[in-house]
Amino acid sequence: NWMQRAASYDEERNRADARALELMLRTLDECPKPVVALVNGAAIGGGVGLVAACDIAIAAEGAQFATSEVRLGIVPAVIAPFVVRAIGPREARRWFLTAERFGAEEARRIGLVHEVVPADRLAERGAAMTAELLKGGPAAQAEAKRLVQLVRTMPQGGSILAEATVAMIADRRASDEGKEGIGAFLEKRRPGWVEG
Repeated sequence: NWMQRAASYDEERNRADARALELMLRTLDECPKPVVALVNGAAIGGGVGLVAACDIAIAAEGAQFATSEVRLGIVPAVIAPFVVRAIGPREARRWFLTAERFGAEEARRIGLVHEVVPADRLAERGAAMTAELLKGGPAAQAEAKRLVQLVRTMPQGGSILAEATVAMIADRRASDEGKEGIGAFLEKRRPGWVEG
């Protein structure tokens, strides 16, 4: 239904629609909390973008993926920054150009998903991943996400990146959360952010 409506949109409405999709994907990508995708069924076009924008992606064995836009005479433009970053330019060229469907194991091989599990274990694996994530310091996790972006975008091997990473670890060690985490480790107890 959305595609049928979108076919009648003028350029202004199409831009607004594309901006909304980009904002949603960027919001997922920049969310300071970990974002986990559990994929069961078909993730086609924008669905692939959703998976790529998440920090962790787990797929059911039967999940199917495709960037099918070229078969519709359009391109996967808005999802491209997220998908290319996840799978790399070489893989993106192949899948963007052919629009072939591929399964969960291929999605794992190319880096779109991290794990593949039987469909009847998907929710269980998602809960287990959430339990693991809850063990981490929330502010540290937000900084870890920022760290990946920093390392990905800054020139490698220079003093600017080195100073940025030195400052980041020094700030985290001096933070209340960092002190609590290190103290808990040394005292062999759970840090305050872990329930139970």
